[in-house]
Amino acid sequence: MNREKIIDGKFLAQKVRQKLAEEIKARGVCPGLAVILVGDDEASLIYDRNKKKAAEAVGMKCDFYHLPETTPETELLALIDSLNRAEDVHGILVQLPLPPQINPQNVLSAISPLKDVDGFSPCNAGLLMANSADAVVAATPKGVLYMLQSVLGNLSGKHAVIIGRSNIVGKPLAALLLNHNCTVTVVHSKTENIKEITGRADILVAACGCPRMVKKDWVKKGAVVIDVGINRTEGKLCGDVDFEDVYAQASYLSPVPGGVGPLTVAMLLTNTFEAFLKQNRLKN
Repeated sequence: MNREKIIDGKFLAQKVRQKLAEEIKARGVCPGLAVILVGDDEASLIYDRNKKKAAEAVGMKCDFYHLPETTPETELLALIDSLNRAEDVHGILVQLPLPPQINPQNVLSAISPLKDVDGFSPCNAGLLMANSADAVVAATPKGVLYMLQSVLGNLSGKHAVIIGRSNIVGKPLAALLLNHNCTVTVVHSKTENIKEITGRADILVAACGCPRMVKKDWVKKGAVVIDVGINRTEGKLCGDVDFEDVYAQASYLSPVPGGVGPLTVAMLLTNTFEAFLKQNRLKN
């Protein structure tokens, strides 16, 4: 297996984190991140603890708020309000999904756009659509863009097909790639003849949550394939792309695990640092 065609997310994330740590140390500052989890989902607990560990490793302060599953929406909104006003907190992240008694749109709208390091608030979603430099870009799409630029450089003119239309990945990634002059097609569960469309893509991004759905015959020869999916089957993690089947067809492809996941965390830290700079009116 030719390792050169595998996009190593762990290596790329380490580069991002190292550069970030050096800049934070050089400035002598301590950006603050607040991570909120409601409930006891084990995967979310592990993910959020990893975020805390990664943040502290680059010189950030990270406070982890673990609230009971039964927490009322008013209590969560009150916590967000206090964090919005806290001068030592520069980024706020609320782990999704939330329990049924809490409306996620109310929560995302309550986070100050300046501190919305996930980039999910209506304000930042709108700024991204408007191609504004002030937009906070969601961490996973930002990581995918970094991956693509690491192997392709300039993306202008490339035809990108995204499988999945979620507010977390598919829609913001479509806007981000449009802003980098790609021609973008989004396909989803209601799209007819999906394989015909994906088979014309120079860049294929799978973000649909369907284990190993993308096969060799979905992929144009020489396409770059990015797998955002994280699925657990038979006790093992796998992506939305059948890695072994697609490997020979793609020019580059990302693995699961070790692909987009590590870069998502790295870009979250980058967003927090950039939020710190904006809030303190410092130049990047």
